[in-house]
Amino acid sequence: MSPPNVLFIITDQQRADHVGFDGNTVVRTPNLDALAQRGTVFERAFVSNPVCMPNRSTIMTGRMPSAHGVVFNDRSLQPNANTFVRELRKHGYSTALIGKSHLQHGMSREAVTEFPGPPGLTEPWDKGWDTIEHPQRYEADQLDDPEDFYGFSQIELTLGHGAQVAGHHYRWAREQGVPHAQLDAGFHGDSDVPKRSPLWSQIYEAPYSQEAYSTTFVAERTVEFIESSHESGQPWMAWCSFPDPHHPLSPPDPWLDRHDPADIELPATFDDPGDDWPLHLQLIRALEPSEENWVMPFGPTPEQAQAAIAATYGMIEFVDEGIGTVLATLDRLEIAEDTIVVFTSDHGDMMGDHGLMLKLAMHFQGCLRIPLVIDAPGFAPARTQSLASSIDLPETILDLCGIEEYQGMQGHSLVPLLEDPTASVRDHVLIEEDFPFRAVGMGPPLKTRTIISELGRYTRDTDGQEQLFDLSADPDELVDLTKADRDPERRIAIIERMTDALIEADDLCRPQQE
Repeated sequence: MSPPNVLFIITDQQRADHVGFDGNTVVRTPNLDALAQRGTVFERAFVSNPVCMPNRSTIMTGRMPSAHGVVFNDRSLQPNANTFVRELRKHGYSTALIGKSHLQHGMSREAVTEFPGPPGLTEPWDKGWDTIEHPQRYEADQLDDPEDFYGFSQIELTLGHGAQVAGHHYRWAREQGVPHAQLDAGFHGDSDVPKRSPLWSQIYEAPYSQEAYSTTFVAERTVEFIESSHESGQPWMAWCSFPDPHHPLSPPDPWLDRHDPADIELPATFDDPGDDWPLHLQLIRALEPSEENWVMPFGPTPEQAQAAIAATYGMIEFVDEGIGTVLATLDRLEIAEDTIVVFTSDHGDMMGDHGLMLKLAMHFQGCLRIPLVIDAPGFAPARTQSLASSIDLPETILDLCGIEEYQGMQGHSLVPLLEDPTASVRDHVLIEEDFPFRAVGMGPPLKTRTIISELGRYTRDTDGQEQLFDLSADPDELVDLTKADRDPERRIAIIERMTDALIEADDLCRPQQE
């Protein structure tokens, strides 16, 4: 049999329950719902880290953030890191990254801060190795892309989110005649853009048409890559990466106004008093949205939450249309039966849950649980309640492609769950989150760790704060069992389980020359 193609579709900051196939009856995702009906839906899939760069690097490498080194959005994945894409390429695959990468910190350089003292490590790489995602690079007349970008032989990057336009997307839009000022407006919080919401400045309409928006760019360029790879006869792997629905919530007309905020129902936990929360969560809940373009989490008013959810639904529906265009290409070329399709997101967003917005050391399920569908040739449609993690995806793809895993991978292949949805490949999911800013100032805890198992969700941080919720009896995470001595035996048992998980996650990979 010829090797299967791989279509990996990923969105940015999309909650698990912001799709129809997870029970949401308001957001309209017919193409994703159809994919879910053909594939296996993982109803308990969680991130390895609820921040963009760490979790995307984990999906690429199959290694925990503490192992691959990208623990926050202030450092780039080292160029010597092996990835599942590199392994596919070694085995004859044509590989392309189309859309958001965020494997390098070009778009989050404001997150880089100087730490005191001489460096603990120095980089052996040539200067400029980590500048591929710097927006300025794409405004030059000549552009030489790397021959190998973490295993991708072809890259066509979107940089920024929402109406922000940079990267190959910028050059593509300029060729369509869109003025620089319109493409640049999203990077400035005080820019003159249509329909900017008085409730939150991050909600507005993109100042250009949907034909030039990132969703269209990603879908069109992915289709062209699939067509050219199919014509060449090579097996292919496409990383089809939509920057939405990450803030700013600024889709183009007609997608911004698809839902009336007044019709949006607030999350059931919106009024959670949070009286016994960790201190940093209480402080965040008391914050108002920042006026600057540097966005920090906050506690929204009901009207702000409704407006944000309504705009987010419009962005998701536009992405769903783009995904439909890509999936239709597989049918048109008669290669759907020869293609592995994965759909997921890099992390979630509180979106009003527990009266919180965005992310940052908020280990509620709104940030931790992600949508995940795998549609692979030869497997019947199914839904599974078995635990899965972002870190499992690269091993799963290599397994489906008949390629051996490489040293240092720390996940588990999910193929046994495709064969039998009642099976299990893990009894827990470990989740890491670090906030290096804390080392030089104030902010959330320096390190936060969470374990999810049959005992519930237990979170502990370097400030000594902890939470424990029985996700079976209390899926809304409203009753913290660490308080008032509510369930001391469960707390002791899950701390032991976390200790074992942390030991198991220690990195044993040894660098070597090929």
